[in-house]
Amino acid sequence: MARTQDVVELILEDHRRMEELFRRMRSVEADRAAALREFADLLIAHALAEEAEVYPALKRYKNIDDEEVEHGEHEHDEGNKALLDLLEVGEPGSGDWDEKLEALVEAVTHHADEEERTILNGARENVAMRRREELGAAFLEERERQLKAGCGSADNVRRLVGS
Repeated sequence: MARTQDVVELILEDHRRMEELFRRMRSVEADRAAALREFADLLIAHALAEEAEVYPALKRYKNIDDEEVEHGEHEHDEGNKALLDLLEVGEPGSGDWDEKLEALVEAVTHHADEEERTILNGARENVAMRRREELGAAFLEERERQLKAGCGSADNVRRLVGS
């Protein structure tokens, strides 16, 4: 269980975990397929929980840019498409795998960096800790619900990309 309920810290923890999974997916010593499965579940659960619980709440704060929040949602879509491309490669370590993995890393890293600089810094400065903890609890609950549902399966990602 996470030590904090602060939604900003929880999102940052997920971002750091995704970076660790990228390292495992790049490593010839690691179980790349297992790392990809964990990454797929985490990315989809994280994004859906942000869109369901965090982004709508943050849009209500006048010092948090609505356009940045909507841009974050658009970037989730880009990340989902890049994830699907990698899930469909099949053979970890092939040239195609490496190419699709780097596209995924680029999409997700760009989004995480931008989200941390704009949305999360805005939340840290403008949202009271009690509210951030409420959002964190809602984020964790939705994220867990998505994880239990196997949200990172290729079929589910395909459905999300198609919608």
